[in-house]
Amino acid sequence: MSQKEIEQLFNQLDTSVQLLQKELDVSYLEALSETGENILANKQPHQIDGLPSDETVGKLTQLYQDIKLDSMEPEEIRKAIQLALLKGSKMDVLQPNHQMTPDAIGFIFNYLIEKLISEKDKTIRLLDPAVGMGNLLSTVYNGLLSKSISVEAEGIDNDDLLITLASVNTVMQRQSVTLTHQDAIQDLLIDPVDVIVSDLPVGYYPLDEKASKFKTAAKNGHSYAHHLFIEQSLYYLKNGGFGIFLVPAQLFETDETPALLKMIQEEAFLQGMLNLPNELFKTKNSRKSILLIQKKGDNAKQAKQVLLAQIPDFKNQKAMLQFMKEVDSWKKENI
Repeated sequence: MSQKEIEQLFNQLDTSVQLLQKELDVSYLEALSETGENILANKQPHQIDGLPSDETVGKLTQLYQDIKLDSMEPEEIRKAIQLALLKGSKMDVLQPNHQMTPDAIGFIFNYLIEKLISEKDKTIRLLDPAVGMGNLLSTVYNGLLSKSISVEAEGIDNDDLLITLASVNTVMQRQSVTLTHQDAIQDLLIDPVDVIVSDLPVGYYPLDEKASKFKTAAKNGHSYAHHLFIEQSLYYLKNGGFGIFLVPAQLFETDETPALLKMIQEEAFLQGMLNLPNELFKTKNSRKSILLIQKKGDNAKQAKQVLLAQIPDFKNQKAMLQFMKEVDSWKKENI
């Protein structure tokens, strides 16, 4: 992987974003989505009512001609876009639910998927119902491709800017991803998938009437969105399929926990809960864990021992290797 090419593409994206920001008076991420769409539209800047100016269109056209996506690996493109998304997230001060999922977490998701799916599986269907900017989905996608597993992927998000960024992100990487702009708690026109991955939005879901149809709906007031997402995901998994979710570390420590656990016991098997390193989070309340559940059916069974583990600091290579050995052993004995 060429760090030089990654930095060069980031600098080209960043320069074009700043040109558009100045002319159009938009946020960094809005300008990034605009420049991405320009690059994908045969490198032609989009001009409406004289904006951006002819001078800026000329500068952008020259800049775009120097971008050589065809000569770059998808993972190099993803890393360059990620740098731009990170800069935009800081400059635009995004709310926590809109923040990008860090690479290190995506790699853990990848590792878990590789361990959980059958060695015979050479094609898997993948869904992220809260795809955001697409970094988690595209990280997993590239990771599976590197293991010679072909991927059919779908992503859903109800934020129009985020879904546009996800589209730019995945199309620039030449990934086969179908993206849908909608509320993922509504009925979905999606065939069942093998694996669902998601960095779940945390908080309350505002539409009580829609939430009331779910087993995890709160008896009073708004329901937890992340509970509804977990339940909804199970309905779109194939029998025996896996859901891997980034969730609050205190997921099972709230007043709504009994309803969530009851639903999981009825529909699936709770196979694991992995706590992420505390160093990743500024406060105790912001800590996250990885929830691993498997839909019932197709010979799926409850693990004799639920995988409960503390993921070590990602920089501690020795501890990470030991953690991976433990997951390996658990898989052989339980799944």
